[in-house]
Amino acid sequence: MANYRNRMRAILLPLLLAAGIVGGILFGNYLGRTNSTSQLQGLLQQMVGTQNKLSYTLTLIQREYVDSISVDTLAERVLPHLMKELDPHSVYIPAAEMAELNEPLEGEFDGIGVVFNMATDTVIVLNVIPQGPSDKAGIKAGDRIIEINDSLVAGKKIPQNNIVKQLRGPRGTTVRLGLERQHIDELVEVEVVRGAIPIKSIEASFEITEGIGYIKLGQFARTSHQELLLALLKLRAAGVDRIIFDLRGNSGGYLDQAILIANEFLHKNQLIVYTEDRHKQQLRDYADGSGTAQDMEVVVLIDEYSASSSEILAGALQDNDRGTIIGRRSFGKGLVQRQIPYPDGSALRLTIARYFTPTGRSIQKPYTVGDDENYELDLWNRYQNNEFFSADSIHFADSLKRVTPGGKVVYGGGGIMPDQFIPADTTDLTPYFLEVSGRNILYRYTIEYADRHREALNAVESLDDLHRLLDNDTTLFNDFVQYAARQGVAPAWGDIRRSRRLMEAQLRAYIGRNTKLEDNAFYDQIHPVDNVTTRAIEVLQESQKEE
Repeated sequence: MANYRNRMRAILLPLLLAAGIVGGILFGNYLGRTNSTSQLQGLLQQMVGTQNKLSYTLTLIQREYVDSISVDTLAERVLPHLMKELDPHSVYIPAAEMAELNEPLEGEFDGIGVVFNMATDTVIVLNVIPQGPSDKAGIKAGDRIIEINDSLVAGKKIPQNNIVKQLRGPRGTTVRLGLERQHIDELVEVEVVRGAIPIKSIEASFEITEGIGYIKLGQFARTSHQELLLALLKLRAAGVDRIIFDLRGNSGGYLDQAILIANEFLHKNQLIVYTEDRHKQQLRDYADGSGTAQDMEVVVLIDEYSASSSEILAGALQDNDRGTIIGRRSFGKGLVQRQIPYPDGSALRLTIARYFTPTGRSIQKPYTVGDDENYELDLWNRYQNNEFFSADSIHFADSLKRVTPGGKVVYGGGGIMPDQFIPADTTDLTPYFLEVSGRNILYRYTIEYADRHREALNAVESLDDLHRLLDNDTTLFNDFVQYAARQGVAPAWGDIRRSRRLMEAQLRAYIGRNTKLEDNAFYDQIHPVDNVTTRAIEVLQESQKEE
């Protein structure tokens, strides 16, 4: 808090001093003509006119300050601090940051269409987007990018963000790449014409077990609803009639996409969400009865990083007794922002309303204006309070209690509390596991494994293919332990026995991500050690038995 006040003082003090200097000049000039206080006040009121104090002060600085200074520069410095005096989610976004912040939500970017890794200081192509620019240019998974536009990038310790900037660019432009390819002695030179690359907000969608589909939604982007419709269509074709909807780690996005997705599951005239502005005017959104998943049983997974639109969707289903919410208490963001652009490309994301779940819950967690530091420490405080491990550590005031049409008790005031609480699982987190994971040894091994088995991994067409390939490799785990030893982590066999199931799942998941199945393979392989997903499967299987 002290640091925040010091920053504010460093920014605002020059403004106040400048205003004082200008005021002193005006006051001195006026006293040379008259000493009437009332006349002075009248002059100042006339000069201020209808301007507010802030814009008036900036105008005075621009016109009268002794040194030349850019008012735009002052505004850039002041606006972020001004927003901190409103709420934790109103924010000023400089023009230079706009594209990067908006890109994940827009559904596409301009680039060459590869997924790559730089774990060994060399750009290794892990996957090539089908029919994308790199695919059309002949780039293959396993290729190493040695040169970009005739500049050597391998072995130079270039930050990954800088590599991304070199590979991306306006669609229609060309980038020249020098590739190292297995069994080829010289560099393979290709020219790639950059194009529009889709960004998937649905990271995974597959049949996780018989009749049950799994959908992982990473964010609520502009294309999320359309992606969901396609995912549901494919899952139904595979015989799926129950859905696990994973919103863990999903920090939100477009409000309209959350409403559209909720509409797919809710029945006609069921309230989805309502917002209320400063004038207490409400805007209510109801399901229109056209949803394609109204007949599908659904379980929603949430955690402490599920926020905003994720909480709107989870709250809509929970308050309408439509599905089961499983996991841990969500983040608690109940404020709605509107992005307002400035002519220079910057923007203001300004809180313009609060949203409420169908039972009338505001799930916004408490905050103190200007105290962003404690607000940001909330999750740490939850951890310290044992909330990640015990539902008994979470308490809600009776005044925040609501009851759903089906008689279920729910609470507002700080996130969505799941119907079934699943504690964070730290059972297998031994010192050995934490070291091989924390030092990135486990992940680097999977990159090298994929490199050695590239032909076999490229031939994987289905999850069944992947299971057969990995099940037949009986030396995988022991080979990893030997690799870790060569990297300086000696085997600790007690720890290894305890963490083996977790490490094997991670090895298989990261290797699977190196196939064309990408995240479908990752989540398929990791779910046996994910206690939240396994519980969701049990809930859906138990409900079918009851029918």
